Amino acid sequence: MSLDTPSVKPHDRLQAALADDLEAVGALIRARMASEHAPRIPEVTAHLVEAGGKRVRPMMTLAAARICGYEGPYHVHLAATVEFIHTATLLHDDVVDGSEQRRGRPAANLLWDNKSSVLVGDYLFARSFQLMTEAGRLDVLKVLSNASAVIAEGEVLQLTAAQNLATTEDVYLQVVRGKTAALFSAATEVGAMVADAAPDVVQAFYNYGDALGVSFQIADDILDFAGDTAKTGKNVGDDFRERKLTLPLIKAIATGGDADRDFWVRTIEKGKQQDGDLEHALQLLENYGSLEKSRQDALAWAEKAKRELDVVPQGDLTDMLRDLADYVVSRLN
Repeated sequence: MSLDTPSVKPHDRLQAALADDLEAVGALIRARMASEHAPRIPEVTAHLVEAGGKRVRPMMTLAAARICGYEGPYHVHLAATVEFIHTATLLHDDVVDGSEQRRGRPAANLLWDNKSSVLVGDYLFARSFQLMTEAGRLDVLKVLSNASAVIAEGEVLQLTAAQNLATTEDVYLQVVRGKTAALFSAATEVGAMVADAAPDVVQAFYNYGDALGVSFQIADDILDFAGDTAKTGKNVGDDFRERKLTLPLIKAIATGGDADRDFWVRTIEKGKQQDGDLEHALQLLENYGSLEKSRQDALAWAEKAKRELDVVPQGDLTDMLRDLADYVVSRLN
């Protein structure tokens, strides 16, 4: 099948266009996740890294560097850094959330234990900092280290906002910009920075990653209620069961009356969930159009992401990044 065939997904086209770079990233990841003294580290890491993840974030780093004309070796180090940070956060998230599945496979904390997941996540964070220093760029180190702090901050904010019915869309956006968009924006920003791109181009890549990350997370939160488990690798309604106030729920709570609010207080704030509650929650989301309103928000953020690319060098890779923004929201059709 030709890579120009519309049915080929944009991340697959990116993967083909960046094949040599991605092979180098994979080799570097395998080398750096090794541990002479603690064989459990590569076991746990390999379970996630080799579980069929699309590696969208490292591809964004590689693409941004290539678009800006970079010809050195360090975009590979930065892409591997981004993937290590992402994998570390997944290991920690699954412990915090008590998740049973990740990428369609049992979560690492179920196959091993919570202690292993947390400690291996810590190891990968440490490895990521080793990698990011090898580029010898203090500006790049600052962006990636800041992103790591913002991700952790977003996760803690989500903990405090998760079961609070007073949580607003602004707070939700702050959480999303932390826990998800921060790594998207850092991934594209450092790709442009290592290529010594002009400041307006670096800013555009940051803005693209930020908007794409927000769109991606909103889409994920919608798919939690309306997705296909076989495609998403997650059980429908996990966010409801875990009492996470995501955008569709926030919109429904803001629209509903007193009787509906009593339902949300019982199921989300107090956690007293019963058989049939998920189905009732899904019906309320349908009644108030919360999923469709959230979809419109995701579409708007995807459009913003595409507009940001107007000021960067144009070419096939730039077009693929635009298509990636469209694909993120096409999953909702």
